[in-house]
Amino acid sequence: MSLSSEELERYARHIVMREVGGPGQQKLKSARVLVVGAGGIGSPALLYLAACGIGTLGVIDDDRVSLSNLQRQVLHDTAGIGTLKTESAASAIARLNPHVKMEAHARRLEASNALDLIARYDVVLDGSDNFATRYLVSDACYLAKRPLIMATLGVFDATLTTIRAHENAADGAPNPTYRCLFPEPPPAGTVPACSEAGILGALAGVAGSLAALEVIRAIVGFGEGLVGKYLMIDARSMRFETLGYVWDPHNPLSGEKPTIRDLSGHA
Repeated sequence: MSLSSEELERYARHIVMREVGGPGQQKLKSARVLVVGAGGIGSPALLYLAACGIGTLGVIDDDRVSLSNLQRQVLHDTAGIGTLKTESAASAIARLNPHVKMEAHARRLEASNALDLIARYDVVLDGSDNFATRYLVSDACYLAKRPLIMATLGVFDATLTTIRAHENAADGAPNPTYRCLFPEPPPAGTVPACSEAGILGALAGVAGSLAALEVIRAIVGFGEGLVGKYLMIDARSMRFETLGYVWDPHNPLSGEKPTIRDLSGHA
């Protein structure tokens, strides 16, 4: 897929990089990326993925823009309050980069549509704000054999990891899935929603930008990704720590005796 003269100028700072260059930029243009959620993480991620030249960006979200979103969801603006987040995202991306094709899915990701939707894309970025969706996305990506970048936000903390559970590591061992890291979600009510606990706005920008960087690295193929690594960010102390995690042979999705073979177990 060739680059136009305008694209060559637009992406010039990528093209002069040895790690990206013309071939890498063409990979970005050919890529199809799905972002789950156009909120705190999805907003900066979508902006940077559009700016860097991802050819097709999909976003799924059934929510509408509210005034309280604007403290951290930089994709949206005051004029867009009340509109669907997918519509707001499409407008912002069109203004930023007309070379990007936007596919807006104004609905909730559910077991009935997850596999079909995810299978249409090359890479998935999950910026959802609840455990049910995270497990659904992770299971669907495994079944559809798609790489997943997963970012989460807390009040003063954020996390990031890359999951390629459908592939093996260099030593032949299976890569871990999200269920290897967190076998079960926390009990209901133990993790307060951001509307109750609050969230530091700029932290969403940090996490979303890092998630976009992981997507770019997954597509272009440079650097060392976060497969089997759990990056934790503490905004109070400006501390970044990375923990390793491995495949659990007892996990129900990709373990030695899997019990999850479809998405029927998701409500």
